[in-house]
Amino acid sequence: MPDLVKFLCNSLLSWLAIQVCLTLVFLLSLHSSQKNLLPDDQLPKTAIILCLRGADPYLRQCLQALLQQNYSQYELKVVVDHQEDPAWNIAIDTIQDLGATNVEISYLRNIRKNCSLKCSSLVQAVSELDDSYKIVALVDSHTVVHRNWLRELVKPLAHPKVGAATGSRWYLPRGKHWWSLVPYISNVSLAIQMYLFGIPWGGSLAIKTEVIHQTGLLYKWSQALCEDIMIRSVLRKYKLRVKFIPSLLMVNREECDLPSLRDQIERQLTCSRFYHPQPSAIIGDTLSSILQPTLVLMCLLWALFTSQWDNFALLLGCYSSYTVGLLWLMLILEHGVQQITCDRNQPVSRISFTTIIKLLIGIPLTQWLYGLGLLSSLGMSTLKWRGISYRISGPWKIRLEEYKPYQGG
Repeated sequence: MPDLVKFLCNSLLSWLAIQVCLTLVFLLSLHSSQKNLLPDDQLPKTAIILCLRGADPYLRQCLQALLQQNYSQYELKVVVDHQEDPAWNIAIDTIQDLGATNVEISYLRNIRKNCSLKCSSLVQAVSELDDSYKIVALVDSHTVVHRNWLRELVKPLAHPKVGAATGSRWYLPRGKHWWSLVPYISNVSLAIQMYLFGIPWGGSLAIKTEVIHQTGLLYKWSQALCEDIMIRSVLRKYKLRVKFIPSLLMVNREECDLPSLRDQIERQLTCSRFYHPQPSAIIGDTLSSILQPTLVLMCLLWALFTSQWDNFALLLGCYSSYTVGLLWLMLILEHGVQQITCDRNQPVSRISFTTIIKLLIGIPLTQWLYGLGLLSSLGMSTLKWRGISYRISGPWKIRLEEYKPYQGG
């Protein structure tokens, strides 16, 4: 038992040291900023594609921000799942209120059975673009962008070796529901991993139109569950890379309850398992981030019940150091991110003492939920996304079981 305890403690603290190094690398990347944005006459004509199913809480603000970009040549292409979808009227009303003319709204006409509805909408929107559009920008309905968002997103694509440019998502560490802290805690690790592996985020992403056609992305989207994780692998075959833009860390203010969190975790893990450029990295991260601390905690409880006080003290010190260390990394990253989001008129949240206590409790809770989610996703044959069930047999074997318009609030 003592040898096992020492091994587990050393392994867990070594993993914490690795996480500290990776966090510092990510922090350094946040200080690299773009300068000398392209002048108006050099901005390529761009289509922003927004796919909607259901009316997200910040949809109106999202549309207003997208229609008021500091960009000379762009058009917003909104594809709504169905004309009876609650998002349809919100989009129409917002467009009319602004008197916007650089926008086109349509419904999803071709519901493909072998990919997700979002991918169906993307394929439809991109397929209808004429040759004058040089860039395609993707955005999510819960993303409220700043006025220079599109300028900053398009700038790196002037480099011939850059095929796509992306921002990243950052949650607010607050919420009415305890479950809303879980996406925040998990996203801290996810944002770092996406940066290190060059994985784009579909909520703030730009791709050269010629690259979409050159790499066959449309065909891949027409068979896929998600649109973004695969892009890094696809571009790499053509010696193109994804450029991360620190100034485009976009704050997500959404709340979630336990059922929606469960669906989100299962979908996230399934998509990562299917399309991640380094699947072995998921296994390694899972073993290190979920299994190791759980084993230490289980041994700690066993030592307590069997009165092995020396082992108990060692395990308690190790587990406490690891959890507090993760909290410390979160707070450092939060400070670094807030310096960026404040400059871009993004919302920030003060980290109170109560929030710190919640995060300490939320760290093991997040590990357990993701561990259970991973086990559940391994044997999963169906996945639910916004009221639609998909049968999943593999990354390119997706089957939409039954379509119905969005019924949620």
